[in-house]
Amino acid sequence: MIFLELIFVFMIYKSIIGKKIIYFDTLDSTITKASFLLNDDQLFEGDVLLADFQSSGKGLDKNSWESEKGKNLLLSILVCPDYVKPEDQFMLNKVVSLAVSDMIQEYLKRKEVKIKWPNDIYVDDKKIAGILINNSINGNAMQSSIIGIGININQTKFLSDAPNPVSLKKLKRKEIDLDKCLIRLLDHLNLRFRQLLQNNLEGMNQEYLSKLYRYKTFANYIIDGNKIKAKIVGLDQYGKLCLKTKDFRTYRCDLKEVEFVI
Repeated sequence: MIFLELIFVFMIYKSIIGKKIIYFDTLDSTITKASFLLNDDQLFEGDVLLADFQSSGKGLDKNSWESEKGKNLLLSILVCPDYVKPEDQFMLNKVVSLAVSDMIQEYLKRKEVKIKWPNDIYVDDKKIAGILINNSINGNAMQSSIIGIGININQTKFLSDAPNPVSLKKLKRKEIDLDKCLIRLLDHLNLRFRQLLQNNLEGMNQEYLSKLYRYKTFANYIIDGNKIKAKIVGLDQYGKLCLKTKDFRTYRCDLKEVEFVI
């Protein structure tokens, strides 16, 4: 009976993300709108909020996300991952990062698409996408997660002080079909969440490390105000970045405790 129930859950979940897409011409932020709709019981698991333009797009911490109207993918998705333990919630970052990088890699077969910890997607040393996940925990269980994704598709001029943006159009030197990008992104998200539901954690952990920007490569970082040269050796269970210097000093860094020197 338990086995049959698991199969039933799997069949339901295999394509849940994107069954309903709610389109907006302009929003302040898809994440802000998704949070409002969820609190008002108007948003359900798998629903996607898609906007042509965000007047106050959100990035990590207090960062903003610049996007020219109608040029890029700007969306937020609601999932209810009650099968993920709260202490393992960084697994959601891995799942979404892998899905976004998978989609971008389809368009850039001759480039290396990398995941820059904790929430960016890079091509070479340039940022092409960002991810922001807001988790809600109820007791000992994950209740809901609003996943915000911004991907630079057809924008070629960036006006903010972001140091290293790039887009698919700049790299491919041709216009990209936004609708097809969205379809492929939703396909990859469904695939990766299916793997998570099947508890294929070890496989995805290995894939994540193989795509991790600067993994096992010495580079410069700023920690506690000091510039050091170290290499990324992995992540701990809670998603903290683990680095090691040439003289074997080790660091375990949480968000905002380490700065990449690009």
